[in-house]
Amino acid sequence: MTTLSERISQSAFDGSRLRVVLLLDLYDGAQNQFLEVYEHLQEQVSSVPGHISDELCQSIENPSQWLITSEWESAPRFLAWVNSEEHVASVQPLHGCVRDTRSLRFSVLREVGKGPAPGSPSPAGPPSAAASSPDTADRALGSLQVAPRRGDGVVRHALTFTVKPGSETVVAELLAGYTSPQAQVDESTRLRRTSLFMHGNRVVRAVEVEGDLLAALRHVSQQPEVRALEEAINPYLEQDRDLSDPGSARMFFTRAALPAVHHVAAGGRESADVRRHALFYPAKDGCGMALARLLAGQDEAAVDDPTSPIEGSTVFQRDDIVVRLLDLRGPLDARPALALGVEGGHKAAVLARLLDSAKDGVPTTDQEISRFLARSEMRLITDRRAPAQA
Repeated sequence: MTTLSERISQSAFDGSRLRVVLLLDLYDGAQNQFLEVYEHLQEQVSSVPGHISDELCQSIENPSQWLITSEWESAPRFLAWVNSEEHVASVQPLHGCVRDTRSLRFSVLREVGKGPAPGSPSPAGPPSAAASSPDTADRALGSLQVAPRRGDGVVRHALTFTVKPGSETVVAELLAGYTSPQAQVDESTRLRRTSLFMHGNRVVRAVEVEGDLLAALRHVSQQPEVRALEEAINPYLEQDRDLSDPGSARMFFTRAALPAVHHVAAGGRESADVRRHALFYPAKDGCGMALARLLAGQDEAAVDDPTSPIEGSTVFQRDDIVVRLLDLRGPLDARPALALGVEGGHKAAVLARLLDSAKDGVPTTDQEISRFLARSEMRLITDRRAPAQA
């Protein structure tokens, strides 16, 4: 039998420090331009809350290959920065000198050769003055990941965008009717599942990939079926884009990215009566990450309860947009508070403080929780699984 910690395959909320690795392939002769851009970017990043340090490295074998590593107090601190409009604007100059990039994010699990964590007590007594000095205090705010996550071999990601009011029916028909792309990307990567939901004029497309997420996203974007769909919905998008222009396409998909910040599953074989649902939570300005953390904690408790109908949960969050994907046995409204993520003492009140009440009101009574659940449920447009492998 697996423990709860082993069933959490993805989480931004374990309190550990984060190491971000950015691999870059520069255009020939763009090194000096890149260094100028990097110096300006580094000045901006150094003042971002939660940033600890960064390093710039150049390959000893290929001078066009570069590496930037940065360390952060925690994943939420980094995600708040990387998903911000300030970050989108600050990295724009990079696109003129960088041919390709790849970003990897790791929780810090072990350290060798650094001695005790700054600020931690030593056998001889309390922390030294140096350990508690201002220049080491930030590092003490982050900790090491307690144990390795087991995972299920699946990477989860989502995109979200809005369409022009009045076009929802047409867009839903287009999204429901497109031909699925080939699932197999290469020998090690496969598109496993795509789920599309709408809430008002907001679209959320959640994907599950076995293997390399970036390779899968690039593969899907190049498939004629998907390109035809993207062109068909272009006239209805609130944010203009030109997919034939790499810069315009990059900007759109950067802003549309809705990262998964937590995934937990009950484990075992999925029951035949499990259905996928999505709930949309409009957070108050600046409260999106706290709301996602609340929901993640509720779902950890739910999958650890053998009587709970929740088989799995993925929480996606960007700024004040929070989407919770549930794999659930039975009707969604059988246990409304559990389905909404507020079962237990005072949880509804905590949720109410984090929600944008001006948009949807706040649930305080059982009846209001049921109504809010109904208003939060997103409309399923299509849920497609790849055929089972032979």
